This record gives sequence, structure tokens and C-alpha cells, in this order.
Amino acid sequence: MSEMITINVDGKDRRVKAGQPLIQACLDTGSYVPHFCYHPRMEPVGMCRQCMVEVESPRGTMMVPSCTMNVHDGMVVHTQSDMIKKVQEGMLEFLLINHPLDCPVCDRGGECPLQDQTMACGPGESRFVEEKRHYEKPVPISDLVFLDRERCILCARCVRFSDEISGDPLIEFTFRGANNQIRTFPDEPFASYFSGNTVQICPVGALTAAPYRFRARPWDLQKVASTCTHCTTGCDISVDSSQNQVLRFNGVDNDYTNHGWLSDKCRFGFEFLGSDQRITSPLIKGEDGEFALASWGRALDVVVERLSGIIERDGGGAVAALGGARGTNEDAYALSKFMRVAVGSNHVDAQMDDGLNAQFLAALAGRGRINDLESAKTVLVWGPDLKEENGTLYLRVRRAAQTLGARLIVVHPRRTGLDDRAAFKFGYRPGDGAETLRKLAAGEGDFAAAREVLGEGSVIALVGRTGYTEDPRLAEAVAAFVRDLPGSSVLTLARRSNTYGALDMGLAPTLLPGRVSADDESGRSLLASVWGELPGAVGRDARGILQGVRDGAIKAIVLQGADPFRDVPDGALAAEALANAEFIVALDMFLTDSTSTADVILPAAAFTEKEGSVTNLEGRVQKVNQIVAPPGQARADWSILDDLARRLGKPLGFGSAEVVAKEIATVAPAYAGVDWDAIDTEAGIVVPAGDAAQPLHYVPVAGWSGNPSSADPGGGKTMRLHYARTLYDDGVLMRNGLSLHMLAPGGFAAITSADAARLGVAEGDTVIVNEVELPVRIDDSLSNGVVYVPFNQSGITSLGDSLEVELLVKEAGA
Repeated sequence: MSEMITINVDGKDRRVKAGQPLIQACLDTGSYVPHFCYHPRMEPVGMCRQCMVEVESPRGTMMVPSCTMNVHDGMVVHTQSDMIKKVQEGMLEFLLINHPLDCPVCDRGGECPLQDQTMACGPGESRFVEEKRHYEKPVPISDLVFLDRERCILCARCVRFSDEISGDPLIEFTFRGANNQIRTFPDEPFASYFSGNTVQICPVGALTAAPYRFRARPWDLQKVASTCTHCTTGCDISVDSSQNQVLRFNGVDNDYTNHGWLSDKCRFGFEFLGSDQRITSPLIKGEDGEFALASWGRALDVVVERLSGIIERDGGGAVAALGGARGTNEDAYALSKFMRVAVGSNHVDAQMDDGLNAQFLAALAGRGRINDLESAKTVLVWGPDLKEENGTLYLRVRRAAQTLGARLIVVHPRRTGLDDRAAFKFGYRPGDGAETLRKLAAGEGDFAAAREVLGEGSVIALVGRTGYTEDPRLAEAVAAFVRDLPGSSVLTLARRSNTYGALDMGLAPTLLPGRVSADDESGRSLLASVWGELPGAVGRDARGILQGVRDGAIKAIVLQGADPFRDVPDGALAAEALANAEFIVALDMFLTDSTSTADVILPAAAFTEKEGSVTNLEGRVQKVNQIVAPPGQARADWSILDDLARRLGKPLGFGSAEVVAKEIATVAPAYAGVDWDAIDTEAGIVVPAGDAAQPLHYVPVAGWSGNPSSADPGGGKTMRLHYARTLYDDGVLMRNGLSLHMLAPGGFAAITSADAARLGVAEGDTVIVNEVELPVRIDDSLSNGVVYVPFNQSGITSLGDSLEVELLVKEAGA
């Protein structure tokens, strides 16, 4: 805990943290100091001079910028003296000399620090009557951000964020004196995954966001606190709406999760909410294969009739469910209870065959916290490229290495966004992960120094699958190795925002709600006392479900926000299964490749259109709040499932999301005592909390020795496939967002320059990977004999999840 000292501010003694910036100490204790360049998450630079205060010293009272001076015990500070007020007036007058008086048309008007401080601290009138300087405006410095140089006050917040926080120094000061201005580099746009943060922290309207420009005024907006549902970090956000339309997401500074930052996918990935492609009424497929609008009553009757017939004929085990990781905990719990109580099936899975062992993710012994990054001496990242798949967690890891002095070790088959801050970077060919781990654990050769660092203690490891051809057992083996290190903790990494919440609600064949193993007899008895009789047959996971449908063992599928056609790495298996299903019912917002095969589609509400809770990767339960009404007749998933169960004669007993949450707190041991109001706070609740205890504590297995392929990196056409996601892809939510759908990189085949020379191809030539034609890119961060292809890109069919692929050169004119 930080040492507390006493300072005197404007005649009053204040207890503050020793060593913190004086401006922050004043702000924390209720003395407002005007400022522009200072930001608590970035290094102080003292550029704007608006935060000047007077500090008494042995040599008399001196005037200093409060952002660059740290507090010390007994300090005496004056923030309201006549001299300080005069200085603040003068600084504002200088800033306004060239600043355009266009507040009525500026997006920042009404929430502009310059506007507010001019009113509060400014001179009231300007002595400057000459012509102001003019620049071309606005300048689109990226697909998402516009620059108005006339408004810029040169605070450098955007420059510092890009350099200090995101590691994308693509925006900088140019020229000098009166011509000093913010610019991007020639022919190099501001192509950062975090560019939207510069818009939010800009204290004037110099940087504006394309999706929000001229959409609303601040006083017209309704706001609600919520949690972002694009990744598993659980970023704290403010959702702004007007006239029943969501118009903007802003990051909220939360010490436990995102520190106020958002990736551009999180920030601008809301536009799908207002898409005209949303399903707003139930749809029933006719004999001609076309969907027709139907009433809720008619659609539910069809679903119940078809499911009842299959259950009576083949038993509840002939029905399976996929999905639940894109909704709330309450939605996931409703699906888990619906399948086990109303249907009588354990065939449920929230993961799309692209994750890790469900018990490993949900109930890992020695699970870490995101804030472990603040104190860890060493950080090991062996999983997906965080910059591509978990943006705000990437920023937290980058901060640990760059600002806090942690030694970063990155293990990945190709270049990642963290490589420039890594003390050690180890690449390897997909399939060789087990051997790489063995060498690291033994400290062999180049791994010796990294092994020594890991052995010094205070280690947090972020562990997941680096790509879809990677064996999921590798992540467990890495976690097992880390758990034996002194002072270690592990955070697992999974895809889809509420995967951890869905698993905690029992959406896995090996789990029951509350982190209870499906074969735990005492846990089953406790749950059965509330739910009634539970099915006894062992359930199938996502791959098993799809294989069962393909082979005819499973007849019907319930899809809850799931698109296996796009999300399952083996897309061909998903396509075969969906084509062979006797009956499919989908709860979704859009017509996707998967829901288009359904017999009935029931329109679902999005997370801004319902209340609920979500659980992030560290087990922190947070609230999502409704701010707009669902479009048309769309409903919350839990409500739809409750209606279906009631018509099947097995009512779930849900009347509201809060009622569902209370039942979860009653029957799910890890969530015992979780209060609906308590999770609607910055900290949320990390479960299990208080006296609650989770029955299952999963210890990862260390014995896996790998299964290397026979692919020869020295020759031949057989290559090892690295198949991984990028931040932007052709997922349905991105596809229905006006601003983001064009940012996906598209399909390509990346190989090393040595492999390109061996195959006789150059950058831009066409190669064929598993019968899919792709342009060549050169990437020497890969190992020889490896081809990297981004997953789920427009127009590119699935390559499957096999480690080895055939790479052929397309003949000219073919």
C-alpha cells in the first residue's frame, strides 16, 4: 500500500499518496487544477502550462507546472492565487489566438475541456483581431479518424498515446514555431488498432471519429455504464445513445481491466446494432427453402413440435446446442438449464472447437488476475497475438514491459505486436511447441537466459492457442510448467467475449453451473434438487456434436449466437453437419452462413438491448445495462428459452434477468452470494467471492510430449499451417458495421523469402493452399516451411485445422 503524506492545498491539509504528481493529488482531494496535456495514464510533459500552481519553497514561492512536480510531505500549494489566475487567463488567450470559434459545428462542443476552461478561467474577451491561420480540413488520417489542424492546441496527447501506450508511433509533430502541427508520415496512414483512443483523449475537436461525426450533441445523449462484449478482458465502457440508436462507445478508466483504453474494434464495433440487416421478426423456412415472417406464437409452436417429435422418437440425446458465449451469463444459464431440464441432453458447448479444455479455462488452480501484470517481474505470453485478439490486454502487457520494468518473454510462430518490447522472443514451427517448451523448461541453448529469468519468481503467464492448428494440450503443458515456477500465476486466453461466463453456467459437456465437474455426484445432487432430474449420458463437445449430426446420431441443433460455419476451424465439417441436420433452430441477430440453414430463426436482442452480466478471463463478473429497445420483436435469449421450455412442459421459471441471476447465485457454487447491484460497479465481483467456493480446481497436465508432423522445412510442397485470427475479419458483426468491414486484411499466404525463392514465387504471386487461391506475402518472422493464413476472411473458404497443407504455385494463365 502507498505511503500517505500530508500536503497543504489552499490552506487545507490533505492526505495524499507519496510521490504522486501534484496535479493528481490536487484532483484526488477536490482541488481542481485546469489542464490540457496531463493524462493520468501517460508520462507528464508540462507542455500546455495550464496547470501552473504556486509552491512555497525555502527560496520563496515559485510557480511550477503541477503535472511535472511530485508531492512531498509538508508541501504548501496555492492553486487559486491572483498570480495563478492571471497566468491561466494568459495561457488561454494564447491558445485561442489561432483556435477557430466553431464550437456550434464542432463535435467536441458541449464536452470540450478548452470550452469549459475558457468559460471558467479565460479572460472573457480576446485582444487578437488579426486573421487566424488556416489549414485544409478535415484531413482523413485513417479510415476512422479525421484531423482538424486549426483546432489543435499541441498538447501531444495523441502523439504520446501512440508512442507510450499503443506502440504505434504513426502520428507526430512536424514543422516548428507558428507552423508546428500534428501530421502523419507521408504515404503512411494512422493505421493503429487503437486510434480511437486519441479521439477520446483529445481535449479539443482536433481529432474526430468518422462514425460519430455530426451525429449528435452531447446534451442529446443518454448514457449508461456497461461492459464491452468484443473480447474476454471485460472492458469498462460508456454507451451513448440518442433516439433509440447507439451512437458511441467511450472507454471508462477502470483500474481492474482496461485503464480507459479500447481497441478500435471495441470502440467502433457497435454499428451492427443499428444495421438494417438485423432480424426483427421470427422466420420459418418454407418448403421452397425461403424464409417467411411468422408470429412468435407460430414460430415457437413449430420449434416445440419438431423438438418434441425428435425427443419422443430418439431421446433428448438426439438434440444438441452450440453457442452461448456471445450473450450474457443469464442467457447462457438459460440455455444450459433448457438443454438439461427441458430437452434432457448434455450435448452443449459454448466453444466452437477453437478453444481449450473447458475445465482448464473455467476452474484453473492458480488462476491469475489482470492486475498481476502491475507487480510481476516477468511476463510470459504463449498464446494468440494479443494485439490481434485481445487489444486492451495487449496494452496492459505492453505497459508492464515498457513502463513497469517487467521482463517480457514471447513465444509465438510469427511476429507479434509485443516483439519490440520483449526481452526474449522465441519462434517455432507449428507442431514443434512441445519441443520448444521442453527446451525452455530445461534452459537449453538460447533458452538458458529466459529460463533463468523465469526462475527468479513473480511470473504471470498468458496462455492460449497460438493458432487453430496448434494442439490445445500445448497450452495446458505450458500452464503446468508455469505453475511450478516461484510466485507464478496463469491467465488463460479464449475467444468470444463471454466464453468464461458461458462455461461457468455449464455450457460444456464436462461442466455444470458454478464450476462443478459434470461427474461430481454431490454437485449433481445439489443441482438436481433445484432443477430436477439431470441427464446421465456423457455429453459431446463442439466437434463431437458436429460429427454426431453429420453421422446421424444427433438430429437437431439449437444455435445460440453461434456461426459454426465460420467459427469452427474445420469449416467443411460444420457445413456437412448443418446440411445433414434434421432440424435447426437459431437464436440470432443476423442471417449468417449457419442460420441460413436453420428451419426456424428467432430474433435475439443485443447486449445494449437487455440487462445481464458477463464474466471475464480472470473470473470478474460485471454488468451490462440496457439503453435502447430491441428492434422489432427481438427478445433476450433467456426469455425465448423460457418460453420454449414452458411450451415443452418444463418451465424454467424466469421472469427477468435479475430473477435468472438470483437463481444462478443459488445453484452455482462459485457464484454464491453474487449480488445484482454489487456487480454494477467498477470492480464487479471476482468469483468465487466471500465464503463461496468452487468445487472444481483443475490442475493442468504436464505430460503431453507433442505430435510433430513429418513436414520437411527444407523442401517439398508440404508446409505447416499457421492459421490464426486477426482483429478484423469477415465475422457477421464486423460485416454489418459500416466503419470496420473494409478493414479486414483479406486472405493471403505468408511465407519466408527463402521458401518463396525455393518455390519460385514473389510477393503478390498466387499460390494454392488446400485448393484455395491466395496472394503471396513475404514474412521472414515465420520459420521456413510454414505458411501463415489469416482465419475467416472474405471470400476465403475454410482451410481446415490440419497441421500440414499442400502449397502449390499457380501456373501463369491457369
